Amino acid sequence: MIKILHNPRCSKSREALALLQQQAQAVEVVEYLKNPPTTDELTTLLGMLAIPARQLLRSKEEEYKQLGLDNMALSEQQLIAAMAQYPKLIERPVIIKGNKAVIGRPASNILSLLS
Repeated sequence: MIKILHNPRCSKSREALALLQQQAQAVEVVEYLKNPPTTDELTTLLGMLAIPARQLLRSKEEEYKQLGLDNMALSEQQLIAAMAQYPKLIERPVIIKGNKAVIGRPASNILSLLS
C-alpha cells in the first residue's frame, strides 16, 4: 500500500496522485491539512526521506516568515514542531511505501518507489 500526503488544491499533489492511480497502485490518501502528522510521525517521515527538517519546509509560505523559520539556529525539533502545528509548511506531496518515502516534486521522483 502506498500512502500520499495530499493537498487536493495543489496541482503537483493532484499530478502525483494521478500518476499513482495510472500505475494501478492501491493508494491511501491522507489530506495532511485536515489530519496533520504528529511530531513523532514527522520525525519518522524525515528518517524515511533521509533529509533534515529544513528540506521539508515550504519556505515561501507566509507562516515560514511569520514564525522566523529562516533562523538557522532553530533545532530540528523546533522545525518539526512548527510543521506539526502548521501543516501548510510541509512540502507536498510526500509519497510513502513501506519504510521509504519521496517528495513527489517532480512527479518522476515517485517512480523510484514503484520499481
